[in-house]
Amino acid sequence: MRQSTLDSYITHLLSSPPQPLPESSLKTLCAHVRTLLIEESNIQPVSSPVTICGDIHGQFWDLRELLRRGGMVPGTSYVFMGDFVDRGHYSLETVSLLLALKARYPDRVTLLRGNHESRQITQVYGFYDECQQKYGSAAAWRTCCSVFDYLNVAAIIDGTVLCVHGGLSPDIRTLDQIRVLSRGQEIPHEGAFCDLMWSDPDEVENWAVSPRGAGWLFGGVVTQQFNHINDLSLIARAHQLVQEGYKYMFDEQLVTVWSAPNYCYRCGNLASMLELGAGGRRFIVYGAAEENARDRPQKTVSGLGCTGTVAELARRLRWRTLCSVVRPGTAECAYKHRARSALQ
Repeated sequence: MRQSTLDSYITHLLSSPPQPLPESSLKTLCAHVRTLLIEESNIQPVSSPVTICGDIHGQFWDLRELLRRGGMVPGTSYVFMGDFVDRGHYSLETVSLLLALKARYPDRVTLLRGNHESRQITQVYGFYDECQQKYGSAAAWRTCCSVFDYLNVAAIIDGTVLCVHGGLSPDIRTLDQIRVLSRGQEIPHEGAFCDLMWSDPDEVENWAVSPRGAGWLFGGVVTQQFNHINDLSLIARAHQLVQEGYKYMFDEQLVTVWSAPNYCYRCGNLASMLELGAGGRRFIVYGAAEENARDRPQKTVSGLGCTGTVAELARRLRWRTLCSVVRPGTAECAYKHRARSALQ
């Protein structure tokens, strides 16, 4: 694609109020980014200085605030650790801007896959509905999902800092095992690929069953061993809301970075990004963009808020029997149980 065309896309997406690209432009952009991603590896090597960002979840004004504080591409290099869409009001504009920046500056933007970059999850938590609402059909959603399949699974910075959306897997001991995963597909319901998207660190000794119904809980011993085997100094991940914007665990061998301030426009949390450079590590902590208070779409597309309910999930997917067979829990947990036999 011509640089001038990509520049026009970026200018359009940064205009106020936020407006999605014309559907034909989005299709062209997605096709171009997909060809770029296919040539990249499961674990994309990145050099510092670089800024690491966590979940965005369609909070477009907060993405703009992130770029304002962290520096616009190409002046700043970024790794975004997934969950670009769902729950916020502007998933389309958010993912379109990130894809446009990736297309324009492919060596300065690394886009990792999160558990929400999935056909199954986006049908429940807002992105599918937003595409229907803004374009009148699901074609744009299908186009974006075809790109999601080829997002990087992880990134490694200077050979020592591993970035991944969720966490570790009992099926993965070495980075080479991640490098040989087949990523050009929908996220599986179980196994190593699924775990990398869904797992969480916790105060457990080794491994424990995750209340999410997907992935695992993993502890400090597991983290220390993985870092030692792979010569890592740090695992950076996202996937979990932390009120202060970031949280170290396990003697600073792992950090959670969260980049959606005032999550779902009501959680009141701070957000952060992690700068890695010659001076070491530095967190930029920030709150919600002022524009959020002035710009509230009348219709909320996600309809599920921060967590959702099993009953609402069942209604949205027309799985009327789900609530009678799944124990009460999170909506994502309920989805997981049903997903083993559905939506193949």
